[in-house]
Amino acid sequence: MAPGWAAGRSLTFPNMLRLVRRVLFQRGTERARLSSGWVHRAPDVNSFAARTNTCGELRAAHVGQEVTLCGWIQYQRQGLFLVLRDFQGLTQIIIPQDEAHSHVRKLLSNAPVESVVRVTGIVSSRPPGQENPKMPTGDIEVKAETAEVLNFCKKLPFEIKDFIKKSEALRMQYRYLDLRSSQLQYNLRLRSQVVMRMREYLCNHHGFVDVETPTLFKRTPGGAKEFLVPSREAGKFYSLPQSPQQFKQLLMIGGLDRYFQVARCYRDEGSRPDRQPEFTQIDIEMSFVDQAGIQRLIEGLLQYSWPEERGPIMTPFPTMTYDEALADYGTDKPDTRFGMKIVDISDTLRRLDIGFVQNVLTYPHGTAKAICIPQGARYLKHKDLESLKEAAKSRFNQEIMDVICRPDGSLKSLLTKFLGEEQQSELIRVLNMQVDDVVLLAVGDHKRVCSALGSLRLESADLLEAAGMVLRDPAALHFLWVVDFPLFLPKEENPSELESAHHPFTAPHPLDTDLLYSDPTKVRSQHYDLVLNGSEIGGGSIRIHNAEQQRFVLEKVLKEDSEVLSHLLEALEFGAPPHGGIALGLDRLISLIVGSPSIRDVIAFPKSFKGRDLMGNAPDYVTPEELEPYHIHVSWPAAETEAKKN
Repeated sequence: MAPGWAAGRSLTFPNMLRLVRRVLFQRGTERARLSSGWVHRAPDVNSFAARTNTCGELRAAHVGQEVTLCGWIQYQRQGLFLVLRDFQGLTQIIIPQDEAHSHVRKLLSNAPVESVVRVTGIVSSRPPGQENPKMPTGDIEVKAETAEVLNFCKKLPFEIKDFIKKSEALRMQYRYLDLRSSQLQYNLRLRSQVVMRMREYLCNHHGFVDVETPTLFKRTPGGAKEFLVPSREAGKFYSLPQSPQQFKQLLMIGGLDRYFQVARCYRDEGSRPDRQPEFTQIDIEMSFVDQAGIQRLIEGLLQYSWPEERGPIMTPFPTMTYDEALADYGTDKPDTRFGMKIVDISDTLRRLDIGFVQNVLTYPHGTAKAICIPQGARYLKHKDLESLKEAAKSRFNQEIMDVICRPDGSLKSLLTKFLGEEQQSELIRVLNMQVDDVVLLAVGDHKRVCSALGSLRLESADLLEAAGMVLRDPAALHFLWVVDFPLFLPKEENPSELESAHHPFTAPHPLDTDLLYSDPTKVRSQHYDLVLNGSEIGGGSIRIHNAEQQRFVLEKVLKEDSEVLSHLLEALEFGAPPHGGIALGLDRLISLIVGSPSIRDVIAFPKSFKGRDLMGNAPDYVTPEELEPYHIHVSWPAAETEAKKN
């Protein structure tokens, strides 16, 4: 009897048959696991290829062996030697000078840089003193015996060298050349390894099911703008989903229990350094789980998949509420690698006889707050301080006052004429000011003041570091969970109406459920964001699994037409389990791991800042004849019509 067979179960013929099938399945699965590469081992990168080795793997142990290498000519010098490059590294090739190999010499000497060649030769040690310790293959060279140019390269638009500065537009126009750089090779290969480890952790260790969801769906309310795709039914369009949100909830209702997907998502919005019209997320959903369970899962997932060269991740990650993040850092994605936290000085200023300050502090959300820039008077110029104040005025409509601590300990500020010695001392104490520190002070509405100072905190940090101060450790990993977000926020264009802070499927905090029906503006949500070094890398929530509650949120609170989501509302009525999930922004996560300022550096074929494909020139015009089956007529502007004619 097989181990684990339920005691007392009768061995009828059907049960015996099930037992035999189970044992055979387990043995077959183990054989498949061993033979399919699930057991960790170094990949064979030379299998099925017309080479014996890559350009990055030859060492002193290979001396005397005949090898065949394939790659691109990185560099060639006076017909004496060349450096051959492939995805794994560089190898120096010695061009033969004897008459017997004149054909090889002529071929390799005349081939332009970046031509593709195949070289067969003997591995030898470099002459003493000519080793290159900067190259992993720097102890050896290959003396060419035969060579073949597989493809000649024409004149390049830029050199394929990492130290050559190219404009991003040029890089994206010739992306296939840019991909040959060692940095992009590293970025994309590391991305692949991280994703593979994530799949392994989710599927093999925790029983998740990888499910592909549709990319052609219909427009749904709320959230970012969606791309529309015309159909052949007059007036009807598909929509490219912003995320698989509804589908993964439907999978939970369908009993899949644990789902994940490396999902393509689309948003018809302008591109930014950390955002693209199309992007990738690690999408996850679970049944019968709470917020703490999702957080533990993600912490384990990141620990398991994190590259060793970036050092270990310490868990559990610290947690901060949304209100705490806004009050202390002015943002819901705080960078906790450095101090300069926002300090509330309302009580200090309330005792001063300053009319406009007293007036503001009488308002329900009136406050006075400040940040202290360490050594700001030494590192920042007057124009820097003026620029910071102007930024707060233009972006947040918030006035800022600056206070400088002089070498004698006195304060320099327009504010000091209202401050006696005792009040100045108290301000210095509250803000922990030292000589040459600069304080930026704001009075006004709590949220606006915090947001303005939070923005100035980050800009000040950039200015300090540009001036030479070491403020943020680039190797530091500061993960943070931000929780207890408001469920709804006032719409910017119409503050009397509400919109979802996360999305309309987010469940209210269990302690605030009654408030949903009496005062929805005060309801906290079961929404959680994961922040790394001041960047949001993931967000999720526990979902509403009750159809009545979901309909109330859509119709009564958000004033949306629930008919658009009738399929989901009906599904919730057929025994939906409690469920929740999260999505990790893969592009943003990898860019932080490799230290790139833009997610475009970790995407093989990204869009430009304006959302265009500069290599293929997309989006492009479509002729009226091609549009006809979709019942679409485009009214061309006169200038574009003339341009098309020409």
